[in-house]
Amino acid sequence: MSRTVRKGRDVLALIRTGYNTLSKSQKAVADYVISNAEQVMTTSLAELADSCKVSEPTIFRFLRKLGYDSYQVFRVDLAQALAEGRNENFYSEIEGDDNAESVRDKVLAFTMRCFEDSKQIISAESLDILSKRIDKSRNIVTAGIGSSYSMAYDLYHKLMRLGILSQVTHDPHMLNILCSRLTDQDTLICFSHSGESREILDAMRIAHEAGAYTAAITSFKNSSAVQMADCTILSSSYETQFRADSMTSRILQLSIIDMIYIRLVLADQRRRQEEINMSRLAVARNKT
Repeated sequence: MSRTVRKGRDVLALIRTGYNTLSKSQKAVADYVISNAEQVMTTSLAELADSCKVSEPTIFRFLRKLGYDSYQVFRVDLAQALAEGRNENFYSEIEGDDNAESVRDKVLAFTMRCFEDSKQIISAESLDILSKRIDKSRNIVTAGIGSSYSMAYDLYHKLMRLGILSQVTHDPHMLNILCSRLTDQDTLICFSHSGESREILDAMRIAHEAGAYTAAITSFKNSSAVQMADCTILSSSYETQFRADSMTSRILQLSIIDMIYIRLVLADQRRRQEEINMSRLAVARNKT
């Protein structure tokens, strides 16, 4: 009789990607675990609560937030993560006296770790669902306010290259008008790092009233946009003192757009390649 070997989860990645959903006391536990992972491996539940200066029920709530029902299983997965070398310093916050070399190294280390951790938060199922929805939609509206507009425009540009009828805007008035014209055959795709942009939330409400399908690409899984959307794809949720608007989130969102683009191409390679060639020929007219 064969025995199935259980594959442990990356505990440290789960903590990092879910950090902003934790309460203040749960964050104290998260901070302690990340800073003292090797000690926690052999620490009892009571000892961990004492070290974090929280109650044992708080430890259990922290574990449930990560998807664990057992402290023992949590420690086993933590030990596996350490054995696989996942305990390297995740991110050293930028200091006021850092030189250019330190800033370069810290930013690159942070960004690379975010990409690795993104495997825990970017849902392959959601990517597939949204790609299929785009493929069968009559019309697509992409939207983003402020810096998120560049993400919306990039998706719009890629969809048009594939011959998929799309519209994009960052103007709140025009966005509401476009959403009011959508039907149940159409899709609204919104980009918002926080998921709390009032203009985006208003557009999603109008699109829902019109019967349209809505998707949100955002960083925070407890945000209003996630609660409203029919489909959600999460990007980074890290915040640091000097990068509160999460540059890494935008990089990950660009990667998500590429994932959607590739899924669409693979769904009908011959037709999509013809559309891409047509787009290239059209652009070539502007080149000398």
